[in-house]
Amino acid sequence: MQALVIIDIQNDYFPGGKMELVGSNAAAENAALLLAAFRKAQKPVFHVQHISLAPTATFFLPDTPGALFHPLVCPQEGETVVQKHYPNSFRDTPLLDLLKVRGINSIALAGMMTHMCVDTTTRAAFDLGFTCHLAHDACATRDLAHDGKTVDASHVQTAYMAALGQVFAKVLSTQEMCANLA
Repeated sequence: MQALVIIDIQNDYFPGGKMELVGSNAAAENAALLLAAFRKAQKPVFHVQHISLAPTATFFLPDTPGALFHPLVCPQEGETVVQKHYPNSFRDTPLLDLLKVRGINSIALAGMMTHMCVDTTTRAAFDLGFTCHLAHDACATRDLAHDGKTVDASHVQTAYMAALGQVFAKVLSTQEMCANLA
């Protein structure tokens, strides 16, 4: 059985938030389409919410509007919410047990930040034995810098999707993932 796992689509990643990502609005719109398709197909949905507990954290702070789910992908009654404190959605959370108890063996993933939490969670899910499908257009990231060079967010996104698609996940568009549910 397949479930949808939506990772960290929270207000701080959007315009006016404390860690705005490039393309967050478009990614959330696609994630909302994917979410609607899973709801219509009556397949399980899991929402992952990052709450930062580190003393130096600057976003996703507890009890702040930025830590709340974006309105396009808010959980509905009966959908599972898992809070995490690390990039990996499985680390120190009940996510693995919740998926196992529901008989889930395949995961569709969407979320933010591609280069951090989406990447880490997808690789962990694969290592835990799940078949993974990743909606590349329902994820967002940001520019990254290294060694005095800036890598544009579009290149970061492409590189991570290319890497994840080599082994860890089947990388598809939202439209392709929705069509596979019908």
